[in-house]
Amino acid sequence: MAVAVKKVEDLPDKTGVYILKDRKGNILYIGKSISLRKRVRSYFQPTDNPKIKNMRKHLDHVEYIITDTEREALILESNLIKKYKPPYNIHLKDDKRYPYLKITSEEYPRITITRRITSDGAYFGPFTSAFAAKKMIKFLKSLFKIRDCKRMDGPCLNNQMGLCYSPCTGNISKDEYIRMVRRVELFFQGQYKDILKELEEEMEDAASKLEFEKAATLRDQIISLKEVMGKGQTTFTKGIDKDIITISFDDKAHIMILHVKDGKIIGKNDFTMDSIKEETPRGILSAFIQQYYSTPHQIPEEIITEYAINKRRLLEEWLSNLKGVKVKIRTPIGGSELKLLKAAVKSVQELSEEKTETHKILAELKRQLKLPEHPRRIEGYDISNISGEAPVGSMVTFIDGKPAKGLYRRYKIHTRGPDDYAMLREIIKRRYSKDETKADLIIVDGGRGQLNSALSVLESLNIEIPVIGVAKEDEKIYTPYSMSPIRLPRDSKVLHLIQHVRDEAHRFAIEYHRKIRNKRFKASQLDKIKGIGSKRKMRLLRHFKGIEAIKGASIEELSQVEGINRKLAEKIHKHFHNTQ
Repeated sequence: MAVAVKKVEDLPDKTGVYILKDRKGNILYIGKSISLRKRVRSYFQPTDNPKIKNMRKHLDHVEYIITDTEREALILESNLIKKYKPPYNIHLKDDKRYPYLKITSEEYPRITITRRITSDGAYFGPFTSAFAAKKMIKFLKSLFKIRDCKRMDGPCLNNQMGLCYSPCTGNISKDEYIRMVRRVELFFQGQYKDILKELEEEMEDAASKLEFEKAATLRDQIISLKEVMGKGQTTFTKGIDKDIITISFDDKAHIMILHVKDGKIIGKNDFTMDSIKEETPRGILSAFIQQYYSTPHQIPEEIITEYAINKRRLLEEWLSNLKGVKVKIRTPIGGSELKLLKAAVKSVQELSEEKTETHKILAELKRQLKLPEHPRRIEGYDISNISGEAPVGSMVTFIDGKPAKGLYRRYKIHTRGPDDYAMLREIIKRRYSKDETKADLIIVDGGRGQLNSALSVLESLNIEIPVIGVAKEDEKIYTPYSMSPIRLPRDSKVLHLIQHVRDEAHRFAIEYHRKIRNKRFKASQLDKIKGIGSKRKMRLLRHFKGIEAIKGASIEELSQVEGINRKLAEKIHKHFHNTQ
């Protein structure tokens, strides 16, 4: 529980986390110190740092939380920064929206995968892929049996498989369930021994009360946890995992990580750090390590940084405890490491140049279209049908000017056609009735009619998102605030980006429409033949690789397919040749 004070003198001379707030209670900055009083007092000393000067103008009071150790303060500080993203802290901004695990703040918290960090819940990650995040959730469900369902509406398959305690059925008390959730958080902090001790005590208690089923469940959890601890404490004589981290600057800090095994680069990731004014490379890299390495599977045995960092020993202690083996943080030594570092520096410089160019294009897009926000997330919509037959819709997503194909969506349209406007309204309504993540700009393929259709459905949902329509004829851009369309120069990079989004939505819709149409055509042609069921139909399509080859096959060729005798082959041949 945080304690609020108005005067620095009221702060204790103890280790903990301090939270600087303004009059409205908004968090300005979060930090940690072995002496809360001395650290906060330093903000009121004479300084040339404009960041601190500006923060002091808004500072109204301080809240603090005492911890037993500096390492605990570091963990708490990191979690709070991730959760609240204070404006004066350096914080990690993952440009590709890597997945995180989230423990929700519901009455009975659940564990989910998300790519969007908000102010509610606790977050762990980022994970470098959705596969890695799903794998971790699968393990945590088997170990702690925390729910991941959206609605608590009765026992589900997870309960039957022993993957959830099912608080919805009353099988577990709220206090017991919250204790399990706390263990998930301890797991991410590397506090395996604390969890193990609790589980062993509970198992002994359950056994003494003859609650053998509960004791058996706890025993299985203990075995699984010991396996994790055993893996973490294995030592390696070769093949040490290393991460090489380098940094470049413009108005943000761009971080590049090279993941190295046996001297070879096996992967790389890039991130952006915000709020870096007046910060040194040492401080930025330190903040990055603190916020990025939050789960044991991410942590290598050595982290090699371009610059020496702040809080090195404390971070080493924290990471070593989290992983279960000693972790070193150091600058590069030797020719091979310097060579790898140069490769990382080159990559991050190229990345920085690319991001700077993209930022300029998006800034110009914002100016040209009079957008309220920087259009970091752009969504494009299109529909595809022939006279209302097999209508489908598409949504494509661009993040920072690049296609994010993992966020593309396809829709089978239920609206009866042909009514392009109604079909467009349907897919946008379906998109925004379910997903809270909003675009900064929506682009629809079409003119004034499509634009108004999109605006009307967003208005009905009480959602404000800028929308433009792009007509293929003369590449006119229609906006809500002008009756006259905008015409950008043919060589405009802004126009090229808009066209890219529009054309990608069109391609994705056409591709899906062809797939649906071909599937229906294949089905309808073979389904008309008596004696051809689903199995024979599949065997025919697999054997001949398509309906056209079946139509052109001879009776002898047809009868070679498993399950097709000569009489049925003659019937298939006659059907296609009599219906030409």
